[in-house]
Amino acid sequence: MGKRLTISLNENVYDWLHGVVGRGHISQFIESLVHSYVVTDGLDQAYREMAQDARRESDALAWAEATTIDTAKAMGRGQAL
Repeated sequence: MGKRLTISLNENVYDWLHGVVGRGHISQFIESLVHSYVVTDGLDQAYREMAQDARRESDALAWAEATTIDTAKAMGRGQAL
């Protein structure tokens, strides 16, 4: 069972929620928005699994290096920072 929470919203925000999301659906809408910010179960494990993927890590490193070089060129230095 869910817990009750009382929050205060700007009247315009409430009117928008009521009009767009609909009466009776505001709580579900807000929960869907904040869920990923407060529930991190499994996030650490997912990062560990991604880090063990050698190809993904290689691609990420290549992307980071290319981005650094592109940034340096855009700044007129022509070399990596």
